[in-house]
Amino acid sequence: MSLHYAPHRTTVERGSKGDLIYRSTAPLGDVAKTTGEWLYRWAAERPHHTFIAERSGADWRRVSYAETLEMVRAIGASLLARGMTVDTPILVISGNSVDHALLTLAAQYVGVPTVPLAEQYALIPQARSRMMDAAAMVKPAMVYAQNTARYGDALAMFPDVECVVSEGAGYTTIADLAKGSDADVDAAFAKVGPDSVVKILLTSGSTSPPKAVPTTHKMMCTNQTQLAQSLPFLTDRPPVVVDWLPWNHVFGGSHNFNAILANGGSFYIDDGKPTPALIGRTVENLKLQCGTLAFNVPVGFSLLLQAFDRDADLAKAYFQDLDMIFYAGASLPQDLWEGFENYALKYRGSLPLMTSSWGLTETAPACLIQQEPIRKSGIIGVPMAGVEIKLVPNGDDRYETRVKGPNVMTGYLNNPEKTAEAFDEDGYFITGDAMTFVDPDDYDKGLRFDGRISEEFKLLTGTWVRAGALRMDVLAGVVPLATDVVITGSDRADIGVMVFPHPEHLIALGYSGNDDHGLIVDAAIMDAFAAKLANMQRDGGSSSTRIARAVILSEPASMPEGEMTAKGNLNFRKIQTRRADILDRLYQGGEGVITLGK
Repeated sequence: MSLHYAPHRTTVERGSKGDLIYRSTAPLGDVAKTTGEWLYRWAAERPHHTFIAERSGADWRRVSYAETLEMVRAIGASLLARGMTVDTPILVISGNSVDHALLTLAAQYVGVPTVPLAEQYALIPQARSRMMDAAAMVKPAMVYAQNTARYGDALAMFPDVECVVSEGAGYTTIADLAKGSDADVDAAFAKVGPDSVVKILLTSGSTSPPKAVPTTHKMMCTNQTQLAQSLPFLTDRPPVVVDWLPWNHVFGGSHNFNAILANGGSFYIDDGKPTPALIGRTVENLKLQCGTLAFNVPVGFSLLLQAFDRDADLAKAYFQDLDMIFYAGASLPQDLWEGFENYALKYRGSLPLMTSSWGLTETAPACLIQQEPIRKSGIIGVPMAGVEIKLVPNGDDRYETRVKGPNVMTGYLNNPEKTAEAFDEDGYFITGDAMTFVDPDDYDKGLRFDGRISEEFKLLTGTWVRAGALRMDVLAGVVPLATDVVITGSDRADIGVMVFPHPEHLIALGYSGNDDHGLIVDAAIMDAFAAKLANMQRDGGSSSTRIARAVILSEPASMPEGEMTAKGNLNFRKIQTRRADILDRLYQGGEGVITLGK
């Protein structure tokens, strides 16, 4: 099975200040005016084809394109009947579901923004203050949650706002909204244009308080044209995904969701996750339906590879129709990469595109993409059509990355100060990320991510540590034993690591619960991590990359305490401040501290 690829072709213009302007040679193709154009097209061309589905008992609840358009228009009419406009957003406090999708598309259709939040804000009592902070920022006129059983306590915090549920009593239901009204939805749809705000997404808040990003039809529709030009096989046949990535995040909710809608595909909502408690549900879902595209994070791919080793039928079903494996969040460890290659060759007969990309909430999201086959992880590719990447020198062969294009936001919601700080004098969005060229003599080979500049620090020796890039390398080295790591060493003699272990693998290693003031001191667990870390740096390296010490944390990162954001990102400063005693112990040595030879 061969795939249709678009070759990398780029140009570089050298600026007067030593910066580089990096572009694709491909002109940007036609862009849909609104997401509603996609819905109309596929409702006409593929009316009975499944667009969105979720588990219902032993099978799926499937909604076709024609049914989706009908319900979107009816729900949109009900929103209009309530006087809702661009100034009356809908706050969504539950996770992915068919009704969440229908309400979102209906709101987009008639010009009402949605604001999807991580469901943890509603489900964890100590985190509900963050939900209310978000509500104060966007001032919603409606709040949606899937049901009252899980979200009732959170809904009760909105006594003066209309609350809508799919299941439960005491509130308006999605079924009520789907009855429609005599409001003129055609007139409302005609007023919606490229610059209309579709949704308001919150930034991760890992280094500063979250900011609200108004996302327009133009931003999202442009990005899907860019994706289709970079990955032309998306248009060769309707794509299918079985995907768990949350819609409050730009990757799951804009990139993946819209890739299906724009190309007439089918989106099966995976109600599992790459966690010990829910990976079994993902496997169950994949036994019912597999996709042509696979999006995941490295720990998710690691758990799936283990499932394939146990179940040949699952592996065969997963790979036989697979066009693309897309990893995000960290580099895919080479052993996982090769494991997926081996299964693909066995059951597909050829390799799918194994790839990654780069972008942010503010860029809707993709700006760079690896669009041709390679045989190793860590490359994030070349600029997409219509995107300009400004590369500002930041050391030898290293650049701070800035971006301009029709998929980039114009500013943060009601925050002129942060908006002014976000753009340089030439109108480029300042990302704060660093990049290096894969081959400085061949720009067509693309870029590698080289960390966030704000996370860098100096050792006592004066050596700079690029903590963001090093964290990615360490994560790749300790997968699947860890879920995340914190790089330490600011004003210290050497580099340390605070490790958040993967609970399932602790059990597999025979963890006995041996804990000492927040640290795991079980010898077998420490030995397993020590071996991984030592193997990762067996070829030496400089003092700027060499890990000297590590600890394994027994307490997971706390969202209520601000150690973890709703998107799963760690707040590294908060962790080190809140666990200052553990940080001191890491450098003082003793029980629970892994020391690594030089």
